[in-house]
Amino acid sequence: MRLWTKHLMARVFSLIIVPLTFYMAMFAIHFLCLVNPGEGDGFMSSEFQSTLNSKGMASVPADVVMGSKVSIRHVNTQGGYLHSHPLMYPTGSKQQQITLYPHKDENNLWFLENQTQPLGADGQPINGTNAWDLLPEPSHITDGAVLRLYHVNTHRRLHSHDVRPPVTEADWQNEVSAYGYEGFEGDANDFFRVEIVKKQSKSGAAQQRLRTIETKFRLVHVMTGCVLFSHKVKLPDWASEQQEVTCARGGSVPNSVWYIESNESPHLGADAERVNYNKPGFFSKFAEIHAVMWRTNAGLTDSHAWDSRPESWPILRRGINFWGRNNTQVYLLGNPIIWWSSSISIVVWVIFKVIAVIRWQRSCGDYSNATFKRFDYEIGTSILGWALHYFPFYLMKRQLFLHHYFPALYFAIIALCQVIDFATSRIPASHGHASSGVIFNRITAVVFLVLSGAAFSLFSPLAYGGPWTKAQCNRVKLFPTWDFDCKNFHDSLDQYTYLTVEAGTNPTPTPSVAEAVVPENEAQKPLGDAPEAKAPEAKAPVEEVKVVAAEEQVVEYRDQNGNLLNEEQVKSLREQSAEFSTKLETETQVVDDVAKEQPQSVESEAPVVAPPHPDVEGLNSETVKSDEKVEIPQDAAASRDGEKEAEQKQAKPASEGQEATVNQEL
Repeated sequence: MRLWTKHLMARVFSLIIVPLTFYMAMFAIHFLCLVNPGEGDGFMSSEFQSTLNSKGMASVPADVVMGSKVSIRHVNTQGGYLHSHPLMYPTGSKQQQITLYPHKDENNLWFLENQTQPLGADGQPINGTNAWDLLPEPSHITDGAVLRLYHVNTHRRLHSHDVRPPVTEADWQNEVSAYGYEGFEGDANDFFRVEIVKKQSKSGAAQQRLRTIETKFRLVHVMTGCVLFSHKVKLPDWASEQQEVTCARGGSVPNSVWYIESNESPHLGADAERVNYNKPGFFSKFAEIHAVMWRTNAGLTDSHAWDSRPESWPILRRGINFWGRNNTQVYLLGNPIIWWSSSISIVVWVIFKVIAVIRWQRSCGDYSNATFKRFDYEIGTSILGWALHYFPFYLMKRQLFLHHYFPALYFAIIALCQVIDFATSRIPASHGHASSGVIFNRITAVVFLVLSGAAFSLFSPLAYGGPWTKAQCNRVKLFPTWDFDCKNFHDSLDQYTYLTVEAGTNPTPTPSVAEAVVPENEAQKPLGDAPEAKAPEAKAPVEEVKVVAAEEQVVEYRDQNGNLLNEEQVKSLREQSAEFSTKLETETQVVDDVAKEQPQSVESEAPVVAPPHPDVEGLNSETVKSDEKVEIPQDAAASRDGEKEAEQKQAKPASEGQEATVNQEL
């Protein structure tokens, strides 16, 4: 028993504790090194984000009172602030836009007003947005209070009415806008009732009145009964692809819960109680990042042009198209010799195991043979590793691709090597044929490696995007489900040579014009502002010239407008890794009997541009755009942080715990 316990503890330590410690240590290093915010931080909770540089904040007053200037943050999409800017909806009411914006910004600030103006000592209403600051005592905002939300920068109030939103046009969704002007008293459609979600709020005072960070609440529109709501639907370009905010009747609780992050008021001085986010420790961050990874992957349920299901992976039914240009293609496909042989080795062991179990039940004594036992146990261990990395994918409903099979494939290859070793060496040796077994083992290994290398050579143009012909492609395309496009390749490899000079001619200067590719919106910028690019200058192959009287090559560099660039400008662009496209032009001049030059027309062959790659994703599938061109009102002034919003056209990620139509008890 003591020996068994020692073996158990040794295995637990070496197979569980050591790997788990190493795995967690990698995340600890990750947390120590990656301390700056990035595009992915929007997936994480506010507490997690507060540990990143520039994402933290100073402690703020805990109690929220009438007249407080606050920023309001959405809970379920983890990080978006209730936001407005002086741009109008192009449809519907055409009033000012209300969105969810993932960055701290002055356009996220709102004054919390009572539904009526406060009364002064003379019994008369005190007008103005700072009226509550003039009161002798603060007025706390309790559960059930009716508020108006006044946007600080644009002087308009949060507003809703029975008008469909511009993107989500469901009957149960109403548009939310900012309406009014400075000095306008507002109307009844500006009234929202505070409904504290006690289950999500901190116990104590936070469940009775609004408190910063600690209270989670909903805002119910008094006139229509809908609830302020947001979900991971992005608005089109006219709203900088920010997240949509609506007023939903019957929307899910998680998507309609908010909390206050920043809070300031003259009534809340330095001695006021203050709060801040709880700093999560390592284990909290470790658990959260794994929950986010699981939730994000599980959310990828839409079909994809190149996805595949697990049952097709062992037989290599299809691959993945990555890239295509200039009559070449990069297509992920396994080596058929290795792939199918590894799958066959699994089948061989399964058949062996079934027969072995049947014979064991009949007391045939096969396991008394050491070679038989080792064949079962050793290969069975590899097959178990293959199964643990393969079968869990059957439980996943998300998008899956051939590359998800790679971890299981490694175990299958190990099993294949073991099967070959047993079949060609160990089994013959156990029957007294050790010398012949060694020779047979080596011959088998060499033959297998040669076949694998030959298969790799045949399919290498797909792996490296090299030149290939239609005939070569069709010759190795064994199944129609291998959906790389043979029609995309040239008929002959000679067609991949872009420069051709006829024998007996006298080629004159052959300009090779390399154009620095600059996006359209960068066209008017100085050359120093040329954008970064990914690929260095491409050089075209030159065909061998048989008979040439004289030849001269000139390389010129031009920008996208055709302007000639000098050496300093070209050097500057190269330092910025600008992308150059190569255009080859051949000019042939012929002389007559009296040596008079007779220039011919210049022939230019432009590179063939491949069709758009089918794997390129388009716009957010949840963003619906009108066919008509939307014009943003010209009289709308840019918001204070409009430049920042323009730079953030790539909307930040947002994750949801539940779908928008699932109701949950408060």
